[in-house]
Amino acid sequence: MPEDVKMNDSEPQPAAPAPAAAAPALSTVHHLKEIASVIEAGSLSKEVRRISRAVRLTVALRRRLAARDVSAFLDFALPASSEAYARLSALLPKEDDTEMEVDAAAPATQISIKHGLPEIEIYCYLLVLIFLIDQKKYDEAKACAAASIARLRSLNRRTVDVLASRLYFYYSYVYELTNSLAEIRGNLLALHRMATLHRDELGQETLLNLLLRNYLHYNLYDQAEKLRSKAPRFEAHSNQQFCRYLFYLGKIRTIQLEYTDAKESLLQAARKAPTTARGFRIQCNKWAIIVRLLLGEIPERTVFMQKGMKKALTPYFELTNAVRVGDLELFRAVADKFASTFSADRTRNLIVRLRHNVIRTGLRNISISYSRISLADIAKKLRLDSEDPVADAESIVAKAIRDGAIDATIDHANGWMVSKETGDVYSTNEPQIAFNSRIAFCLNMHNEAVKAMRFPPNSHKEKESAEKRRERLQQEEELAKHMAEEDDDDF
Repeated sequence: MPEDVKMNDSEPQPAAPAPAAAAPALSTVHHLKEIASVIEAGSLSKEVRRISRAVRLTVALRRRLAARDVSAFLDFALPASSEAYARLSALLPKEDDTEMEVDAAAPATQISIKHGLPEIEIYCYLLVLIFLIDQKKYDEAKACAAASIARLRSLNRRTVDVLASRLYFYYSYVYELTNSLAEIRGNLLALHRMATLHRDELGQETLLNLLLRNYLHYNLYDQAEKLRSKAPRFEAHSNQQFCRYLFYLGKIRTIQLEYTDAKESLLQAARKAPTTARGFRIQCNKWAIIVRLLLGEIPERTVFMQKGMKKALTPYFELTNAVRVGDLELFRAVADKFASTFSADRTRNLIVRLRHNVIRTGLRNISISYSRISLADIAKKLRLDSEDPVADAESIVAKAIRDGAIDATIDHANGWMVSKETGDVYSTNEPQIAFNSRIAFCLNMHNEAVKAMRFPPNSHKEKESAEKRRERLQQEEELAKHMAEEDDDDF
């Protein structure tokens, strides 16, 4: 494009080559060396953002990694006599030379880094661990993760915190893949205590979420809530970790019957999650649908028709339809039909709670349709299958009247339920409460957007040159390019 040609006016531009003579792509090893140089620059200048950028660039290369690439990078980044080099090289699988890729794009300038930097060493641990997990070599990955955690215990550098948080995540992830999360719970608690003493807030965020996930994996909701309530809280540093925290908080609140707070946390997690994190957003929506049904709300049809979620949310759509109709028989049929799906999602116990809501919804529909109806007919319409359905219907109606679900009275002498006339909702305070909640949500969203804005330092004092402006725009483009890939990897 002509705009790209005009960027470097000081150097003479050669004639444009033919399309067939385009320069070959750089090798994976060369990209890894460039990432190492970014980490070195961040370590020497103590800029954490450069380390974060290196992690994002690594995510983009993850699918292209091969054993030969990782081995060549270890030869470049670590001294051959170091303990880390010997340990990591032994963990890598041996590849045949027949699949060796020819580096057709030799760089014009050789890249060199300073050996002995802890950031480079920790990055090598992280790279090998990611590669071993992708290759499904979980025993070697466990050994690599244990060695990296032991090395991290002796470091206290803020430039290592970003790499350490990723190592914590994959350390827990590899144990989760082998169904042995309980083995590392004590280590995670010790690491969280260490991160708190070191004022490593990103590490505290990550480790708190890993501990909550660990507890919830074994249904230890009380212990998870005790840890969450006593752990120090501060402004979120990572959107991904904040989304996970909201999701776990929503699950805890749901089990504790605090449905209003659970609904708010789950919906906020689904909204804040990136669009590429489809699996995470599906889980948030599944739990949010159940919570809204438990609150007596009926989710809109658009919730189930979101792009890429329709098939996954089909069981919950049929469940919502059964609750909306108030048909107890249909509710049982749906619960039995998708029992395996609900068990896999760990929502089966919550669906058992919905039986009362189905009965209440059916009773509400009956009270709206009939001004007077016998308790025997109510039992028949609700399809109660108990020994004494009339007595059960009477107790259900009495409880619904006491809770304010329906506006009616019971004529015990004749065995009737007499419904009262429905009043005008606009004569009550309900519209005011609804508008107030919407306004509060919009104001809160605006405040969070303002807090999330970032400005270059000293932008009001000094004017940037054209070269600095080009460099800044290039960094912003790279950041936007890799954000989606990072979010996809995190979730």
